[in-house]
Amino acid sequence: MDYKSKRWARLRERVLKRDNYLCQYYLRYGRMVTANTVHHIYPAAEFPEYQWCEWNLISLSHEAHNMMH
Repeated sequence: MDYKSKRWARLRERVLKRDNYLCQYYLRYGRMVTANTVHHIYPAAEFPEYQWCEWNLISLSHEAHNMMH
C-alpha cells in the first residue's frame, strides 16, 4: 500500500468527507472528535483486494487509530 500516492490522498480525502471529518469510533459513543486518519477495517497487507474499497475504510482520530493497532 503506497500511502504517499496521489490515489491514496484522493481516496483518504473522500472517506474523511464522507464521514464529515468525525472519528467514527468516538461517534459510536456520542462524542464528536475530529478524524485525521483513515483506517483499513480489513488490513491492506492481509486483504490487498480490499485496499482501495471505500467500504473498507473508516475515519478515526489519531488516538482511536492507535487503539485499533
